[in-house]
Amino acid sequence: MTIAKTEEFWNHRLNGEDPTSPTGENNTAWSATGSGANEVNKYWVVTDARYNVTPTTNEYTIFTVIEYTGVPDNDEVLLSLDNGSKKVEVKAFGQKVKLVGASTVTSDDLDISMAEDNPVPLSLRLTLDASGNAHLYLREIIEDDDAQTAYLSVAGATGSSRNVAWGNNTGTVKWASVYMTDMGAFSPLELAPSDLATDTLLRMGLSIVENLRNSRRAHLKTHLDAGSIRYGYDISQEMLSRSIPPFIHVLLRGLGSPTFAALGGGRIDQEYDVLIYVTTRGTTYEDAYRLGLNILGECFDELYTTTGLNGTTDSLYEYQLELQSRLDDEVTICTHLLTLTYMRRLNMRHR
Repeated sequence: MTIAKTEEFWNHRLNGEDPTSPTGENNTAWSATGSGANEVNKYWVVTDARYNVTPTTNEYTIFTVIEYTGVPDNDEVLLSLDNGSKKVEVKAFGQKVKLVGASTVTSDDLDISMAEDNPVPLSLRLTLDASGNAHLYLREIIEDDDAQTAYLSVAGATGSSRNVAWGNNTGTVKWASVYMTDMGAFSPLELAPSDLATDTLLRMGLSIVENLRNSRRAHLKTHLDAGSIRYGYDISQEMLSRSIPPFIHVLLRGLGSPTFAALGGGRIDQEYDVLIYVTTRGTTYEDAYRLGLNILGECFDELYTTTGLNGTTDSLYEYQLELQSRLDDEVTICTHLLTLTYMRRLNMRHR
């Protein structure tokens, strides 16, 4: 997993306005072909128009939320990525979509017309990397309830020239938002539609998890596998009771901005508290205590030496350690807590 860096962002952002005249800073316009489109109730409604840009890089991500009010013809191209070497397209197919490259895969029924009871809006995220590997994420889902891959994948077909395009020439499609970046092929865990979500959960939460998973230190690489180091989406007692120690949970807490670093809030200094819980079990409580402290110590050493190293834009400047002693004869599991406080300077003009 390669989480987007602070200088990697959506450099094309539309939320229902004219694609040839987008609003906001660091936001590039699209070129239009056809005129069958207009804004209706905060959606860009297209009946016969396409929009494209010509990137200078080789890896792209495009994200959109759409709804049909008139179903396009089968094999109508909705999204297209071409890096000059490989090309991939998303095509309409009734209430399904096709991902077309060197081969074709078809989604399940997606209710793109929102006709069912309690309909769920459809988001599509299409990525193409420099090697020509393409993924299509439906509603930002990576795995289903059975931990099976839920996105579609193909190898790209032979490309022609660099181009990113979207739109439709048949049917009526409501394009709620269209975001694109030519700075990488990013999954939902690497670049979120929301800048705030990327700056917090991804760049601070999941990046800490990845740092610990990639550590070469003794306990982190021998006592814990990748599944034992995870973000604490669910730390309920029921979930913890199903986990086998040792394990590590990373959480974010205490996000805030004590100061704006530029007039008008163009840049801000943002503080984060990152909580790292290390849970262990041993033959005796002393064994569990010492093992947990060794693991927690390696977490601190790893993060102290690999994160927060730039004093002007990304700094680790405070930590607290809470060690759990045994107070109840029934307690057999030890949980230590390390809290790290970071300050990061962020550019707020990518929204």
